[in-house]
Amino acid sequence: MINSKSDDYNEITGAQIRAARALIRWSAKDLAKAAGIGVATVSRAEIEDGVPSLTSANLKAIRVALEASGIKFIRENGGGVGVRFEKPIS
Repeated sequence: MINSKSDDYNEITGAQIRAARALIRWSAKDLAKAAGIGVATVSRAEIEDGVPSLTSANLKAIRVALEASGIKFIRENGGGVGVRFEKPIS
């Protein structure tokens, strides 16, 4: 199935992607290049506030690219989802 989405808690929202990209000052083109996907795919992901209607592979590619750049995704834990910079490992 092309647009299959996992029910994994590791899913991220369009709002989180927008916020993460803003934190690291990346353009949509920068994220697309880092994730190995098209700019249109990034735009489709960011237009939704909830979990984007992307393939699980594309959503994972976005997440991995942002995490590799120092972003930590915060799960819904009573306070809402979010993003922050990951504390560097010493």
